[in-house]
Amino acid sequence: MDTEVDKMLGNPYLASLSYVSVTVLALLVFLFIFELVTRYQCWQEIRKGNLAVAMATGGKIFGICNLFRFSIEANDTIYHSIVWSAFGYAVLLAAYFLFEFLTPVFRIDEEIQRGNRAVGLIAMIISVSLSYVIGATIS
Repeated sequence: MDTEVDKMLGNPYLASLSYVSVTVLALLVFLFIFELVTRYQCWQEIRKGNLAVAMATGGKIFGICNLFRFSIEANDTIYHSIVWSAFGYAVLLAAYFLFEFLTPVFRIDEEIQRGNRAVGLIAMIISVSLSYVIGATIS
């Protein structure tokens, strides 16, 4: 059963614009959720020049977009891509909490907020690396 959306997505230009638009909107929503669960305000810290926060946030952005890349590549419809990307994001978010829990020596969020670039770099690498692993499972 072809819907109007499916017919529009038959045009490669419209399909590309649709996928990018959906990804950008989801990225904003997913970053907002990350903003709610971190103990610092990402964009305020970045505005102050906190490189550790910028690295951790950049890793999250890359990770989320990478999940969409895998999902778009592996699925035939934009609907399936959205569902699989949301699932991948949920796993990435769970991994974030697990990372925080498994480092009892210090609080990840507090160190990043203090500008600890080493922790920001590790957080970025974890987000990027896990996005590849999670992405491979959804493709």
